[in-house]
Amino acid sequence: MADKRVLGIGVTGTAIAAVCCFTPALVLLLAAVGLSAIMGWLDYVLLPALALFVGITVYGVMKAKGT
Repeated sequence: MADKRVLGIGVTGTAIAAVCCFTPALVLLLAAVGLSAIMGWLDYVLLPALALFVGITVYGVMKAKGT
């Protein structure tokens, strides 16, 4: 049960980080609420978050397979 939860968290986090990295979704959202000043810092946060969630996904897949 815990293995599936880790895998679900990893996949969900990876999908959200990928959408924010590769589409202007987060840029449009920040501009709409008046927080355009932090757009310069997005790469410093989103790319490591994407790497972290990909790692969690790989860990979840390995635990689900039993290796």
